[in-house]
Amino acid sequence: MANRRLPSLSALRAFEAAARHESAKQAAEELSVTATAISHQIRLLEESLGVALFLRKPRKLELTDAGRELHQVLETAFDSIATTVDRLSAGPCRQAITLSTTPAIAVRWLVPWVCMLRDSHPEIDLRFHTSHEPVALDGVTADIAVRYGDGRWPGLVAEKLFDNTFVPTCSPLLGLHDVAELPKHSLIHFRAQGATSAPIHWASWQKLANVPGLDVSAGLVFSDETHAISAAIGAQGVALMSRQLIEDELREGRLVQPFGPEMEGKPFHLVYPESRRDEPTVLAVREWVMAVPGGVCELTGRLPARA
Repeated sequence: MANRRLPSLSALRAFEAAARHESAKQAAEELSVTATAISHQIRLLEESLGVALFLRKPRKLELTDAGRELHQVLETAFDSIATTVDRLSAGPCRQAITLSTTPAIAVRWLVPWVCMLRDSHPEIDLRFHTSHEPVALDGVTADIAVRYGDGRWPGLVAEKLFDNTFVPTCSPLLGLHDVAELPKHSLIHFRAQGATSAPIHWASWQKLANVPGLDVSAGLVFSDETHAISAAIGAQGVALMSRQLIEDELREGRLVQPFGPEMEGKPFHLVYPESRRDEPTVLAVREWVMAVPGGVCELTGRLPARA
């Protein structure tokens, strides 16, 4: 492509502003220069082109035919440049969305896979709200949530993520294999502060197991589920934990399930308002959560249809 033969861009800009305002003074104010500088740039442009662009009158500048033709072209070109610059400098429109869930689900299941959402939707700013009790999905406290329960929440779409099976678990360093030996070890309890409901605990497990001499009120108590898991890994006792949250530790041998019985808790669901089921940001987070390894998508090999 041949080199473009263009006059000075500063001169073209000075001319376009003067033509639009019909005044060198007003053009100077817009471009933050002096009126003398505007006049000088216009004279240089006229000399370069070999044509007069203005008829100089006492109180205003009047375009010649050549000046009018050049102004029309420059006005369109500068408008197009300004529009493109505004669009590029604005960048993508960022969208924030708050997901509410329990601390353990956030830390042990979702947070390690946030990169999947960031890669597919870099314009979304995901915010975590952690709580052991359900919060309002009102767009203020939270927009979407992972909850455990029966899946029946009025006004909300609920899509099952995974089951919630509770198992006795401990470090292999304890050498525990026989349930009859359990009373010789400390029990690790998880009791969330401020929660009005609780997942399965040692008292409910003891009703099934009926282990002689087991004091389900004694032991270590943690208000954070992740701390209870860490204590179990550190051989501080035996914990009753959701197997889905400790799959990595069980697979790697840092935790073992020495015996039963197992207890089925309420499954985890992804929930969001029925009225917002078609919002692009909600759909993007829904697709990400459903695809996080360990959930229903990994078990079935496909993203489930929406409820």
